[in-house]
Amino acid sequence: MRDYGLSAAGLGLLSGIYFFSFAIFQLPLGVLLDRYGPRRVNATLLLVAAAGGLWFALARSTVELTLARALIGLGVSGCLMSSFSAFALWYPAERLATMNGIAFASGMLGAITVTVPLEIVLRSLHWREVFYGIVALTVAVSVVLYLVVPEKASALERGKPAPPLSDQLREFAALVHDPAFWRVALCVGASQLAAVSLATLWVATWLRDVAGYSQAEVARALLGFNVVMICGYLAFGRVADGMTRSGRSTLPLLLGGVATASLCLALLVLGARTGALVLWSLFFGCATAVVLSYSLFSRRYPKEMAGRVNSALNVSVFVGMFSGQWAVGLVINQWPQSASGYAPEAYPWALGGLWLVQFSGLLWLWSGRRLFR
Repeated sequence: MRDYGLSAAGLGLLSGIYFFSFAIFQLPLGVLLDRYGPRRVNATLLLVAAAGGLWFALARSTVELTLARALIGLGVSGCLMSSFSAFALWYPAERLATMNGIAFASGMLGAITVTVPLEIVLRSLHWREVFYGIVALTVAVSVVLYLVVPEKASALERGKPAPPLSDQLREFAALVHDPAFWRVALCVGASQLAAVSLATLWVATWLRDVAGYSQAEVARALLGFNVVMICGYLAFGRVADGMTRSGRSTLPLLLGGVATASLCLALLVLGARTGALVLWSLFFGCATAVVLSYSLFSRRYPKEMAGRVNSALNVSVFVGMFSGQWAVGLVINQWPQSASGYAPEAYPWALGGLWLVQFSGLLWLWSGRRLFR
């Protein structure tokens, strides 16, 4: 913001464009994962992410920053789905929710590094120098994936001919005509529109502008939220696998988690300040219940479609994330900026909009719950 004079909307667009490019590549990604296997696809895409990170560090304009950020989103678009595809191929159905939770929790370790650790590093390094380090780590991970991780996915690598592309696309068409898919996709996308747009950007400015936290205090709070989210992903996964083994549906658990998160956000919108950190923690922790949607569909469709099923679901998730981050910035921009940040009175309107979308998605899934019997 200091280097480029970014407004709230500009910051939201710069941050959110990552999710937009991530989302638009999900459908071709699903075909690639099912055709060539998660190891090869992910290792290749991470090199694209590294190139985007290097461009971001060298950027000299907001246009370059935005394009580089989009390239990073494209490059990491296969990370989560590659993990899910590999789990669907390697593990039985009653372990998928736990494994998917581990994948999300591992991703949150990355989020943790950009709280207190990054705040400490930035006291002595420029943000561009930090990006150089991230680029180097990304290349190293790509090499490890390609040379070390075993393969159990690709029909090509097993010596069998891959299914015709036309057949894969027809199976895609059958998926998008499944009404149960749209119920879950829209609910999860709406929930992530609220949870992730806040967790990855706007909760930090809320803590600064509304709660009056310093930069170090914001970093510590974000660290706490990320730890809570790790626990949430792991806990929901373990409980869901137990329900699966006993023959029960995990849909009520998903609905209950999102409903609790929505209640916490509503209280914050209405101005709750006592126990605000607890409410934020419950909001982020309970919103992690959406991880169950992936295992829910992994049991509904054959393993050979795992890449396409998960990536199709991910389209709605990341479109929601992009829309949420940008929309909050647009709303906040309607009030004049203060000397220390954004206008505190703007946040109830921005957060209220996020709550309305999340709650609507919850009602939409609840009304179609009979489709999962």
